[in-house]
Amino acid sequence: MPKLAERQAPEAGVSPETNVSPEIDYFLWTQGQAALIRAGRWAALDREALAEEIADLGGSQKSEIRSRLTVLLHHLLKWEFQPQQRKYGWRATIVEQRVSLDDVVTMSPSLRAWPAEVLSKAYRLARVRAADETGLPERSFPPDCPYTLSQILDERFYPGPDEPDVV
Repeated sequence: MPKLAERQAPEAGVSPETNVSPEIDYFLWTQGQAALIRAGRWAALDREALAEEIADLGGSQKSEIRSRLTVLLHHLLKWEFQPQQRKYGWRATIVEQRVSLDDVVTMSPSLRAWPAEVLSKAYRLARVRAADETGLPERSFPPDCPYTLSQILDERFYPGPDEPDVV
């Protein structure tokens, strides 16, 4: 294979590496595919891999929602069940997860129902994580999610006693 400097100059805006496999260099492949689209070189596109990647983008948003919901529930459980241990970092994490969840469903409104669909699964994992992190037995936490989705996403909702606030 010739060195990069020895290759012929590519068309304007098209990467000389447009035929690189996404398994070899994913970033370079994406940039090459984008350059081909911009140049209108439709026949040169890696259509099958490109279609797969586009479909996977939606899946990654679903995963992000489930992951953020799990982290949010984990911190809400700690907040409620260890009021004497509350930290500013817990509140910051709760706020960040709520904002980020809202951002994802704002960008993809068709996923607005997804948090409700994965709530039970996210709660089960959050419960295990809360038990591991707090040292409390898993049975200390309700077996089913004790919060409604509206409460979980409500920026004013913090479960448990109001005091102590944070240490």
